[in-house]
Amino acid sequence: MSEVPDSEVIELATKVFDLARRGETETLAAYLDAGVPADLTNDKGDTLVMLAAYHGHPATVEALLARGAAADRANDRGQTPLAGAVFKGEGAVIRVLLDGGADPQAGTPSAADTARMFGKTDLLELFDGR
Repeated sequence: MSEVPDSEVIELATKVFDLARRGETETLAAYLDAGVPADLTNDKGDTLVMLAAYHGHPATVEALLARGAAADRANDRGQTPLAGAVFKGEGAVIRVLLDGGADPQAGTPSAADTARMFGKTDLLELFDGR
C-alpha cells in the first residue's frame, strides 16, 4: 500500500517545478541549496532540468547541473532534456547541456534523431564533434 503524499510536500514540489519552468534561477537554486533534490521528478518523470531546458532557460539548466542534476535523465516517455531543447530550437540550452555532459544519442528519440527529423544539420555537425 502506498502512502498518500503530504499536501505541503506536493505544494512545495509544484512551486519548485514552476520555478524551473519560469527560469527563476536564483530562487530555484536557493531551494536546491536548502535540500530539494536536483533530480526531482514530476508525475511524468520530467526533471527540473527537463522543464528548464524545454522552456528555454540556459542559466537555470546550468545552475541545476552545477548542483548535481543529471544532464541525460529521461522522462517516462524516454525523452531527454537535450532532445527537448533540440525540438524547441533552444541553442543556448543545447550548448549548456552538451557542456554539462549530455549525450546526443541518449533517449527515444535521441537529440540526434530529433535533429535529423527536423533537418537541423548544424546540430548534427555539433553532435558529431562530441
